[in-house]
Amino acid sequence: MIKYQETELDRTFGALADPTRRRFVTELRAGDRTVSQLCEKSAMSLVAVLKHVQILEECGLIRTEKRGRTRVCSFHPEKLQHAESWLAETRSFWTSALHGLNDFLQEDKS
Repeated sequence: MIKYQETELDRTFGALADPTRRRFVTELRAGDRTVSQLCEKSAMSLVAVLKHVQILEECGLIRTEKRGRTRVCSFHPEKLQHAESWLAETRSFWTSALHGLNDFLQEDKS
């Protein structure tokens, strides 16, 4: 069995693979929310919401802070920079490759 070491990029994409977590990130981009506020807009239990929050926090996309009796979540977009760089490099590679293929096919027609 091959051992796989999870990277920061893997954790980020893994966290964002779930639609509920993407929705939470979208909500948190607009401003801080309590866990209860995130729970109100979803049809899931507080325990389930906390599990999603924990995954987002472990990969660094959000941070939580205890304020009195509530836990407040805030978005930290700097963790997306690595993913954005990877996507840009990948897009550049495939754009170049497709342009090369297009040029080749155009030459073949002549």
